[in-house]
Amino acid sequence: MLDYFSLNRLSSPLIKIRSHFAIEARKKMFDLFNQVIQPTATSRILDLGVTPEQTLPESNLFESLYPYKHNITAASIEDAYFLEDIYSGMKFVQITDSSLPFEDNEFDIVFCSAVIEHVGDQNTQQAFVTEALRVSKKFFFTTPNRQFPIDFHTMLPIIHWLPQSKHQWILSKLGYDFWAKTENLNLLTPQTLLNLFPSQTSTLYKYRLFGLPSNLILYGTK
Repeated sequence: MLDYFSLNRLSSPLIKIRSHFAIEARKKMFDLFNQVIQPTATSRILDLGVTPEQTLPESNLFESLYPYKHNITAASIEDAYFLEDIYSGMKFVQITDSSLPFEDNEFDIVFCSAVIEHVGDQNTQQAFVTEALRVSKKFFFTTPNRQFPIDFHTMLPIIHWLPQSKHQWILSKLGYDFWAKTENLNLLTPQTLLNLFPSQTSTLYKYRLFGLPSNLILYGTK
């Protein structure tokens, strides 16, 4: 399993604190999802980028909260078939490359939580978004805000505001080799996120923590 949660580096108390705020944020973003996307009992949903991680309470929270689980298809590059056993009726598909194994407009909604910052450079992020929008009619993406003073992956302050090459150099020196690679972490600002989506049909929402925008939500229709 890829260590997207820094479980091998962060202390248990720090992980618990992060989980507390992550659950609160994801529940509020789920409420926003229901408000602005307005899924129905028959909406076909693709949850793109679920995790095999099963120890953190915020992992795959969407599956836990969404009432019509039989309408969810979850997808990931990692093995998360266990979700089919936990949530009766839902389907899991393991993907192997950037091309999604789904038909055009196969889904009514694509939900993608805290994934786009992990897919690679800007060109790869654009291809990821384009493919996600190809298979769905509506979209709801979330990602941490690069402009927030703490990076939630490493829990380190400020250094992610530096140019990416300098940020990655410092991470390598501190032993965060996984996060020092663009294919594993490429944080987005509000503008870089907006640039990936069709401007005429997209809306940006900023979730705030301690009064500062900590997470970005981009939603709309294609």
